[in-house]
Amino acid sequence: MTQMLIGPGARICLHFTIELESGEVVDSTREKSPATFEYGDGNLLPGFEQALLGLAAGDRSRVRIAPEQGFGMHNPSNLQPYTVADFKDIELEPGLMVSFSDPSQGGLPGLVASIDGDRVMIDFNHPLAGKMLYFDVEIITVELI
Repeated sequence: MTQMLIGPGARICLHFTIELESGEVVDSTREKSPATFEYGDGNLLPGFEQALLGLAAGDRSRVRIAPEQGFGMHNPSNLQPYTVADFKDIELEPGLMVSFSDPSQGGLPGLVASIDGDRVMIDFNHPLAGKMLYFDVEIITVELI
């Protein structure tokens, strides 16, 4: 019997860890249940999915993911100005994650990038935008769907 390889038409169950270049772990399933998804279903970013192509159950891989294939480059146009008055009952400080109402997406997260007097800059870039990542995977099962 031929071992099923990851590609279109496959359901994959795996454990993963995503790390920054510094070694800081930003996400992992190692201490939780493994992740399951269908190849090509849009649940993984292109670079992560490409890193899995051709792997089989039992395989392990560690791949460097460039920002362009991960969460994209940091986009300066995703920095938006607000005023302190726009944030009623919220004690603002740089680094605070704030959720904004977005009818198309539900809640849209933004990071308080800076506060200068009454002016507040909110960064709507993904927190991992512009970062080089390491994707460490262990394939548990690969099934035909």
